[in-house]
Amino acid sequence: MDWQRCYVDERDFTAHDLSGARLRETSFQRAILDKAVLAGVDAYRARFISAAMKGARLDKGVFAEADFTKADLAGASMIEADLRRTKFFRANLRGANLTGAKTQGADFLNADLSGARWVDGNRICAEGSLGQCN
Repeated sequence: MDWQRCYVDERDFTAHDLSGARLRETSFQRAILDKAVLAGVDAYRARFISAAMKGARLDKGVFAEADFTKADLAGASMIEADLRRTKFFRANLRGANLTGAKTQGADFLNADLSGARWVDGNRICAEGSLGQCN
């Protein structure tokens, strides 16, 4: 599937399988992606602003420079995802799994990381971890 530079704002993709899709610079603002599978996607510079993504699977996807501002990623799996220079400003990452993710330059300003499994795969962020894994 090739949705490069498309606008799919406010659409419902609950539990859809989008694995392997080309989503570069695509806009998913306020879209519903709860339990969606985005494994292995190329979502470079995609926008997921205020998107509902509870329990979504983003494993091994390329999300470099993507924008997840205010997105709800509670319980999402981002194992080995490329999250370099990605924005997570005020995002909900409670209970998310970031094992092996590349997070160099990622902005977690005011993101809720409570209960998230950090990139080393061992550390669980403490309750109240905002902006960094404590």
